[in-house]
Amino acid sequence: MEIQENVLLGPLTTLKIGGPARYFVRITQEDELPRALEFARDRGLRVFVLGGGSNLVVADQGFDGLVVQVAIEGKVFSDLQGPGTRVLFQVPAGVDWDDLVKITCEGRYAGIECLAGIPGTVGGSPVQNIGAYGQEVAQTIRRVRAFDLRRGDFVDLSAEECRFGYRRSIFNTTHRDRYIVTRVEFEFELDAPVKLNYADLQRHFEGKPHPTPIEVYAAVREIRAGKGMLIDAENPTPDSRSAGSFFKNPLVTRKQFAAIAETMPEAETIPHWPTETGDVKLAAAWLIEQAGFKKGYALGRVGISSKHTLALINRTGDASCAELLRLRDLIVMTVEDRFRVTLEQEPVMLG
Repeated sequence: MEIQENVLLGPLTTLKIGGPARYFVRITQEDELPRALEFARDRGLRVFVLGGGSNLVVADQGFDGLVVQVAIEGKVFSDLQGPGTRVLFQVPAGVDWDDLVKITCEGRYAGIECLAGIPGTVGGSPVQNIGAYGQEVAQTIRRVRAFDLRRGDFVDLSAEECRFGYRRSIFNTTHRDRYIVTRVEFEFELDAPVKLNYADLQRHFEGKPHPTPIEVYAAVREIRAGKGMLIDAENPTPDSRSAGSFFKNPLVTRKQFAAIAETMPEAETIPHWPTETGDVKLAAAWLIEQAGFKKGYALGRVGISSKHTLALINRTGDASCAELLRLRDLIVMTVEDRFRVTLEQEPVMLG
């Protein structure tokens, strides 16, 4: 375990934006974590946990504390339950997320096939309760192993204790900065039906009613690539220098939705989805486009992806965080003026 000083964080993120960490350590074994935290505690340092850097915006001034990159890898352990129709996967936090999706899909286990192509590591998946195309990772998580900074020991949290919601969990809300995830346990069912709730996937599999998980995995990656949301670290493009979806799809009341509908031409269809709570989920991308921000929009060295309205990009590769936040604020204020809906940033802000 080597603790380094003044390590630039931008290159460790998919946005390629951000200043240095005062101290930085890469953890590859679970027992290294308490020692790294002791280093921070002895010096009165704040701690930030970094995974794959895919859902993160780092300030230009960096972070005046210790950044811990959790890179614990190793074998993905599976354990069959009952008659062999269900399986538990115990996965170290540093395993690449897309690698896990592929492994489960190749084994004919459905549950996270629609989450293919999402960048980052397994350890970050329960924090944001990552989701796409009608699936959320919370639907398959059974238990999360984490280090509890308050107790100073490792704990195992059930899915219920994680209190998952839309892009939320205790890890990024009520108990933010308390836990560091080191392993996630997933539960899948062999040959369970795949999820084809979204129009993109329904169109892709039109005429093929029963695709396999690995076929859905490939389709999702293809669709994401077509939208510029598949990050290729070896062959980066301006569109791929992003933090993924920058804004969450907002939830509004039925009354708010009706008020928005009244402002639109009669033939205009507003993309929306009813929720179990009675609220309505709106498509943030549609709101942004209606507010005048089209794909390919540029503001200096930053802009909007040419393929996906929700992705704010580092167009030139050398943009600053200040420029990115200026674009974010312009979009948020314009959408709020137009629709009285406040967009919420999805990536974590550091610094």
